[in-house]
Amino acid sequence: MEHAQEHETCHEQTQRYCVERPVYNQELLQGQLHRRERTPQTLRQKIAHSCRCSSKKAKSHLYSFLPILKWLPRYPVKEYLLGDIISGISTGVMQLPQGLAYALLAAVPPVFGLYSSFYPVFLYTFFGTSKHISIGTFAVISMMVGGVAVRQVPDEMVSVGHNSTNVTDSFEYYNARDAKRVQVAVTLAFLSGVIQLCLGLLRFGFVAIYLTEPLVRGFTTAAAVHVFTSQLKYLLGIKTNRYSGPLSVVYSIAAVLSKITTTNIAALIVGLTCIVLLLIGKEINLRFKKKLPVPIPMEIIVVIIGTGVSAGMNLSESYGVDVVGNIPQGLCAPAVPEIQLIPAIFVDAIAIAIVGFSMAVSMAKIFALKHGYTIDGNQELIALGICNSVGSFFQSFSVTCSMSRSLVQESTGGKTQIAGALSSIMVLLVLVAVGYLFEPLPQVKEYPGIKIFQANASLYFANSESYTGALKKKTGVDPCAILAARRKAQKRHAREIKAANQLRKKAVLKLVNSSTNDVEASVKHEIANDELPVNGKNASVQDTSPDEHEHFVEPKTNIHSLILDFTPVNFVDSVGAKTLKSIIKEYKEVGVHVCIASCSGPVINELTRLNFFDNTVTRELLFHSIHDAVLACQVKDRSASQPNSDL
Repeated sequence: MEHAQEHETCHEQTQRYCVERPVYNQELLQGQLHRRERTPQTLRQKIAHSCRCSSKKAKSHLYSFLPILKWLPRYPVKEYLLGDIISGISTGVMQLPQGLAYALLAAVPPVFGLYSSFYPVFLYTFFGTSKHISIGTFAVISMMVGGVAVRQVPDEMVSVGHNSTNVTDSFEYYNARDAKRVQVAVTLAFLSGVIQLCLGLLRFGFVAIYLTEPLVRGFTTAAAVHVFTSQLKYLLGIKTNRYSGPLSVVYSIAAVLSKITTTNIAALIVGLTCIVLLLIGKEINLRFKKKLPVPIPMEIIVVIIGTGVSAGMNLSESYGVDVVGNIPQGLCAPAVPEIQLIPAIFVDAIAIAIVGFSMAVSMAKIFALKHGYTIDGNQELIALGICNSVGSFFQSFSVTCSMSRSLVQESTGGKTQIAGALSSIMVLLVLVAVGYLFEPLPQVKEYPGIKIFQANASLYFANSESYTGALKKKTGVDPCAILAARRKAQKRHAREIKAANQLRKKAVLKLVNSSTNDVEASVKHEIANDELPVNGKNASVQDTSPDEHEHFVEPKTNIHSLILDFTPVNFVDSVGAKTLKSIIKEYKEVGVHVCIASCSGPVINELTRLNFFDNTVTRELLFHSIHDAVLACQVKDRSASQPNSDL
């Protein structure tokens, strides 16, 4: 009895089941299966079947290619709209500073980061399947683009019409270099987009299953190291070359350390302050996540504060802090990328296409799993391909998903791709209307009669001629040409005076020989007037007054002051000092006052050692900032133009 109870208790604890079936061999098993019979089809029938399209099939393909047609008609306005608006604004204010900053990583001017934050983001709204990722500029892709751009258009590039010694000291060089790097970045975006589009059409989206979390985390960690290294020189305000390729991190750190003594303290203080504010904002958002309706947009707050402080304290001119500069208003006209660059960048485009897709689909999978929907890897490839290829025609570089912005877009209540569309519209408003508000200095305004010249190089024997040539070309005032024209005018005036005197003598002799009283009276009258016609006009026979002489025969410039911005100058040799002294003397001869602004202490000491200062060139020509120099030039011009009250 007890044994039976124990057996029952054991049976309850470990439940079992028994199955009785015959022993199947392969032949018996195949006989029991219900196999579907397939009727053989000819090749013509197979092609006809694949090309057959019903309305249901066409609708399915259309919805697959344009996912917005599927979810937008069923968009719950009352439930989703407020969250999408808040999310779009929060993501948009984050996209603005990131777009400007990541453009520097891509080795292109900052405004192209804004272009890349508008066109691709807006296009993804129509073609993307993820509801939460934020497409746009991303540090890793931007660094890859920048590496290719620097490799194809290095800093040592020689432009047409310049020699290798002087080219790096002219503004034309930098403009040409930036324009070529933009073309490389744009063509790279076009090619990577075409590759992604082709992979999507060929259904290569299955590779997303191999993108494991450890792989993505390792990749992003390594990318963070590269980003930190590339931004270190900007944090310290140090001017170094840009490196790409293997060991670029080591070379970058070595270059920064070699010039660590030239650290711009003001730039360092500004950078560290911004970092501290960002960390404080992040900590507040984490600690009070449940109490805050939306995270504090510390990024845009830092941008606003930094812009105001930079404009108020004139950091660029007074302390030599690099700023964003001019943000052109409006959008660029569409242009075709330079197809001839494709062979040189094809391999890089493949890498960028794969990395961009990897980042986007990894984040998309995370959010899809969290919120209970699915994404289509093939359609994500197509969407990214369209964003990059179409955006390249509007001067945008390669983009992908940004992890930080995607987290903000999801955490602030974003429900659909409407949030991304709103963030792109915010960027559009900056481009077409209020871009100047994001320039650390007020708008590129030129005071009449004052020219400011800056060359991003030191002044020494190798570039002294280039410096002088660029100065004359940019200011539009060539003292040698003006003096030559003045001498020519003076000679012409002297010849006219001589001819007038000879004509006067002949007239006097003729009148003296005349015996008529009326003629004598007229002669006396003409002599009293002392004016005779010269070249169809009345001209004085005697020397004209200095004012008349200057007005009629001396070519005048519309510039009264020239300010040489020495912010980038950290070295001057004896040839450079003589060139600078010659510039001051030549411009003084044509009535243009030359002064020097933002000259560092070591450069002043070097000029003193080279006996630059004397009775004609005094230290009164030196000013602490460009602002001080402009004010002094204005006062000097007003005092020169006002008449003397004592006379």
